[in-house]
Amino acid sequence: QVLSFVIPAQLQSATQRVLHRLFHTRSCLFVVLHIALQAAVYGEYTWEVFVYCWELQFPLLLLLLPYLLLAGNMGCFILCSRADPGVITKSNHASLIKIYAYDGVLFQKGIVCPTCNMEKPARSKHCSFCRMCVHRFDHHCVWVNNCIGALNAKYFFLYLFTLTAMAATIAIVTAAFLIQVVLLSDMLHGRYVDDQGQEHAVEILFLIQHLFLTFPRIVFMLGFVILLTLVLGAYCCFSLYLALTNQTSNEWYKSRRPGCSHHPTPQPRDRQVVYRNIYSKGVWMNLKEIFKPPTALERKKK
Repeated sequence: QVLSFVIPAQLQSATQRVLHRLFHTRSCLFVVLHIALQAAVYGEYTWEVFVYCWELQFPLLLLLLPYLLLAGNMGCFILCSRADPGVITKSNHASLIKIYAYDGVLFQKGIVCPTCNMEKPARSKHCSFCRMCVHRFDHHCVWVNNCIGALNAKYFFLYLFTLTAMAATIAIVTAAFLIQVVLLSDMLHGRYVDDQGQEHAVEILFLIQHLFLTFPRIVFMLGFVILLTLVLGAYCCFSLYLALTNQTSNEWYKSRRPGCSHHPTPQPRDRQVVYRNIYSKGVWMNLKEIFKPPTALERKKK
């Protein structure tokens, strides 16, 4: 509010339009950024780490493993971004609405999507990015520029797993190379003289500074991929937890909000709504559902 008096109205309006374009509409910007980051990491790995490790006679399979993971990751990325996530249309609405029962808390029967003008099937949600309702909606991923729903959840899970494995493998190979350099140079038993002329044994901090000055791009890349591995690894574990418990990100978030009930009419204050996941069928069946989504015919047989 204070800055609004200083920043011109036209600039504020332009900034709002840009932010809305980036974070509230479908855009290829994050896809381009995703590809650019992968290209930068693999470029550094290929031209420096791979060459140095080859000279140090590292196992060839270990050096080629990041490229094999990259090929699998790109395949999953294309499938995830191009596949139909489970768009609800007038032609498939009747069959999709029979697949999941309404739990009476997060999903209520008779709720109509004001945009699509159709009754919402249980576990579905209207995506404001794609402007359509998606069956078993999980979330909209800006990195693949597509919704994650019932039909492409398996591709997203494999995409996330291979992406984490890529970052971890590159981090391991790069760290092994730097450790090998330290061991071959016998720096751990060396000594250095500081600015005051005093002699000290080599410490970890000095060692890191020396490696950064000697291999600045490699050390910077190593720090980036380690951070990426930790973040992606945590998200990968969370996604696995959701898969094993048959929850979506949308359902997990909604179930933890105060007053998660979405009744069309107000409920009495003294009536406490307790959420219970009715969609879980056991660990194995929950995981199987990710790779083989149920159909209305299968539910009818049960």
